Amino acid sequence: MSALKVVEIKNYINGRFVPSEKHFESLNPATTEVCALIPDSDENEIDEAVDAAKKAFAKWSQTAVKERSYILFKIADLIEAKANELALLESMEQGKPLWLAETVDIPRAVLNFRHFATTVQSDSELAVVSSETEIVNYTLHEPIGVAGIITPWNLPLYLLTFKLAPALAYGNTVVAKPSELTSVTAFKLCEIMEEAGMPSGVVNIVFGYGNKAGKALVKHDDVKLISFTGSTATGTHIMQESARMAKKLSLEMGGKNAAIVFKDVNLQSTIPNLIRSCFLNQGEVCLSSSKIYVEKEIYDDFVELFVTETKKLKVGNPLSSDTFIGALISKDHLEKVKSYVKIAESENAEIKCGGIDCDFQLDDHVKNGFFFAPTVITNINESSRCMKEEIFGPVVCITHFESEEDVIKRANDVKYGLSATVWTQNVNKLLKVAHQLKVGTVWCNCWLVRNLHMPFGGMKMSGIGREGTQDSREFYTEKKTICIKLSN
Repeated sequence: MSALKVVEIKNYINGRFVPSEKHFESLNPATTEVCALIPDSDENEIDEAVDAAKKAFAKWSQTAVKERSYILFKIADLIEAKANELALLESMEQGKPLWLAETVDIPRAVLNFRHFATTVQSDSELAVVSSETEIVNYTLHEPIGVAGIITPWNLPLYLLTFKLAPALAYGNTVVAKPSELTSVTAFKLCEIMEEAGMPSGVVNIVFGYGNKAGKALVKHDDVKLISFTGSTATGTHIMQESARMAKKLSLEMGGKNAAIVFKDVNLQSTIPNLIRSCFLNQGEVCLSSSKIYVEKEIYDDFVELFVTETKKLKVGNPLSSDTFIGALISKDHLEKVKSYVKIAESENAEIKCGGIDCDFQLDDHVKNGFFFAPTVITNINESSRCMKEEIFGPVVCITHFESEEDVIKRANDVKYGLSATVWTQNVNKLLKVAHQLKVGTVWCNCWLVRNLHMPFGGMKMSGIGREGTQDSREFYTEKKTICIKLSN
């Protein structure tokens, strides 16, 4: 891991790789070694990128759909061909297990490009003919212009491509600002797009801090829409900054996702799925199950088995095939996660496993990394911050419930509304509960099963807007009605 070369990132503007005079370091969170030098970009680079995207829009928006799709398919093929390299870089900079990047992140990036390259070719417009008045109405979905894309650090290439692919497929040009913590695979994607023959200026990627480069992108008058995934605090700030320009917004923000487990489940098959939903990618997934409500009759058995299985998860070197919990993204984030466990301890909650003082063995070359053991907390009050706020780490709280009405009320009693899971063999109960949960997605007896045709997004403080096949089409285009009178 330490033998990997430090990557010097360059901004990609108007088809050129532009060196930066100012850089800051990005660390490998498992080794704490420098893995990349990131441009410290500001409004000057954003202005240059937006200007290039604006000029390129005139031609790209008129490029035939078939030709746009051809380039997207070629990008997908090149990502697939370079999958091993990209997965290693993703693991190196984000801290996730290599096997996870290989089996989820990179394949999903390939799928995102292929999916939208395919679906854009089958889109049809609505036409209505009124024979009595000889009037024909039809609609067009027109690209909007320069799209601003801001993506987070937890699923760097996966989420960048989920936004980039539909924006390009529908004829927009793009200025993207990846997270300053995970920029390497976005930089490699620039090289791939260059190789695929993407016309100059159609895609521009500017690297740097959110409060400089990101802020300049949001405030730019020529950026007509913003697609953002990240924290609720940043998302609401983007909304405020964009209001005066009436920008189109798609904001996928934080989550405090409940899992509801009824007494009729098979614990042996349910618990492995729930452990995955709590701890995959170190719990650094906006859709992670952060609190589990278990029907009282099976609560003790559930906790015992859940803790037993959690203790088996290996924490350590992301490059090891048997590692399940890699490194958290940064020292600051590690301290944030620890602070919530301290809150639980101060409230006399019970730490069943993991916790701040947990002793786990690490290889010498990752002994200084930002690791935290998967932690299970019980005997916690519903009003605790640990039950209300997004922790975004390998920490889960488990409590019990006695009635459907009670658990629905408690699960909904948070400011977030991104996702939830319901576990029961009773279909009527499953549907009744799922329909009353105030979240954008409810997984029933499963977790993180994604179909790109399904709308994705959150309610309440988890965001506004949806993305997916049709929803991305609606977001990245403006609908226009043409009305023609056939005779005078």
